[in-house]
Amino acid sequence: MEELLNSESQKSEPDSKPAPKIIGLTGGIGSGKTTVAKFIEEFGFPVYYSDDRAKDIVNDNDDLKVKIKELLGAESYDEDGFYNRKFVAEKVFNNKDLLQSLNEIIHPAVRLDFEDWVKKQTKYLVFKETALLFELKLHKQCYRSVLVTAEDNIRIKRVMDRDGKTYREVQSVMEKQMPEKEKIKLANCIIYNNTNLDDLKDQTEKIIFDIE
Repeated sequence: MEELLNSESQKSEPDSKPAPKIIGLTGGIGSGKTTVAKFIEEFGFPVYYSDDRAKDIVNDNDDLKVKIKELLGAESYDEDGFYNRKFVAEKVFNNKDLLQSLNEIIHPAVRLDFEDWVKKQTKYLVFKETALLFELKLHKQCYRSVLVTAEDNIRIKRVMDRDGKTYREVQSVMEKQMPEKEKIKLANCIIYNNTNLDDLKDQTEKIIFDIE
């Protein structure tokens, strides 16, 4: 009888843990998105860095290499077979159609990579860091979306100090991105990074532990 009860008990246990809730994390250039991602990791939650993984995938995936060369030309990869980021950036910077076509090649591969990554995670929340969360409508695949934002002049100064770019160069990049006011309308949670790191960390902690 005891064996039967134990057997029934085992049958009633779920086969696996529930899938983690996916939280999208985004922010424009100079917003502090990467700093927030590091804070999230400090609080014990895993972060998938989509943009960094994309850099690896375009070098490791032979099918992508062929498609990208067909789209943009052989110069998309250097003589050693590595992705020619500068060449590609110049090709797509002022060409929305080319940029969209490039995204349509790269992002499905990144999505599959992310899905494999999620399966290996054990926390109840996982974070997907990506610059194009709203542009590619990836927020619709997430349980919640978190936007890191800051005043334009603050963002521009950060990038000028970090990358040595001119005010106009940074402004030109920002103009290509979705306006902050549109992102704010779409985001579930907003972190305003206008003051200091302590405040930024406090906001990050409150938001992630308030997610149910």
